[in-house]
Amino acid sequence: MKIYYENNDFDYELDKLTRMFFPNEKLEAVKTPADTYETTHIVVRLFEEGGRRCIFTEVCIGDFCERSKKTLSDGDDAELEAALLLYDHLTKLTGVTPPWGVLTGVRPIKLFRRLKEEGGQEYAVNYFTERFRASKEKTALTVETEKNEGEILKKTTDRSFSLYISVPFCPSRCSYCSFVSASTERTKHLIEPYTQLLCRELEATADIVKKLGLRLESVYMGGGTPTTLSADQLSRVLGTVRSRFDMSSCREFTVEAGRPDTITLDKLKAMKSIGVDRISINPQTLNDEVLKRIGRRHTSEDIFVCFKQARECGFDHINMDLIAGLPGDTAESFKKTLDGITALSPESITIHTLSMKRASDLTQNGKMIDKHEAEEAEHMLTYADEALHKNGYAPYYLYRQSRMVGNLENTGWSKPGKEGYYNVFIMDETQTIIACGAGAVTKLSASMSDIERIFNFKYPYEYIDRFDEILRRKEGIERFYDKPR
Repeated sequence: MKIYYENNDFDYELDKLTRMFFPNEKLEAVKTPADTYETTHIVVRLFEEGGRRCIFTEVCIGDFCERSKKTLSDGDDAELEAALLLYDHLTKLTGVTPPWGVLTGVRPIKLFRRLKEEGGQEYAVNYFTERFRASKEKTALTVETEKNEGEILKKTTDRSFSLYISVPFCPSRCSYCSFVSASTERTKHLIEPYTQLLCRELEATADIVKKLGLRLESVYMGGGTPTTLSADQLSRVLGTVRSRFDMSSCREFTVEAGRPDTITLDKLKAMKSIGVDRISINPQTLNDEVLKRIGRRHTSEDIFVCFKQARECGFDHINMDLIAGLPGDTAESFKKTLDGITALSPESITIHTLSMKRASDLTQNGKMIDKHEAEEAEHMLTYADEALHKNGYAPYYLYRQSRMVGNLENTGWSKPGKEGYYNVFIMDETQTIIACGAGAVTKLSASMSDIERIFNFKYPYEYIDRFDEILRRKEGIERFYDKPR
């Protein structure tokens, strides 16, 4: 489908908006003037009439053809007004009412906070429901999440940072995954040299932050699946963090253990002995048939065994991830999964919605986003909201992704005082995240308008072969903090 953007550059946001209604459609933005349009088309035109700016939209798809025009007032956001006109057309055409309205961004909580700072909470709430057309339920979720997230952000400083450590290896690739990770079946020989160089990068990074006087607040080891490393390799990497960084101000030390088929008692003991105080055990689902379908090489019973072992090792903050909308899952089986997980009483639970990333095996194999599946996913999240509140959990961070089933969201829920700090910091973008390892991205933040990124090489073999360049790029951290402001 072609979308003609005339005298405007609204294609980035309006393409994403259109994709919410036509998730499987290939969209083509046309930004050169056209004398005629294809039979199926969308037009978004910005023009002047009588000295006033105007927006014109036209949607012609099948038997549906509708046009709208709006004269803009001074101060009107032309892109938002165009989005609202287009939204009204597409809602009427498809019968779909996206729960987040016209919002397409990753971080609705940040947007809500900015509006709240501008005009107060009532103003922000009204803006979400009336201008953005977000549902009352999603707006209420935003209000609660922003409040809880704000309590965490109050305690950080402009010299604070978090440390991210990337382990880009997995025992196998899950069908929904689009992250840069390498199967250990093919890359097992790279894990040991990678571990050695990762320790060297951590040492160099520790020297830089010590020189700059930065304050470490959280450590997060993610991936991939960090527990593809052996107990000895985990001990060396985590031990380097413990010995080389000043941990006195660190509020959280997380390892995303993730897949039960990589977790052993020796690894749990190694992590605990070094001071890791938060781990994730991520079932995604307790439906064994769905686990097989998504490429997981473990059963639901393995999840319960790992959880029991982690408790016996003394871990008192365990996070568990679930995914709503997995192929073959239903609202009823998701309910059974969530009930099974809440019965374990983990300290935090993250509810993700399936995102149909283009690089995932699901999408590559032709899986489409189905309207019925989107409705099922919405039922799943509605139940999660009710059940988690009932069991003493509250939302503390939230984000969205492109191509999410049902245009929904990912939400982190926790018991009081058991929030995941790193999750808040990475989403809020007001704290520096210094990242080590393949595929890691350092995000240096002095303010919302002063953010710089340093990219490490994506793949383990690149990281190993060009390690000297990784260290050279780390020098950019000092340059950023030494800049006059």
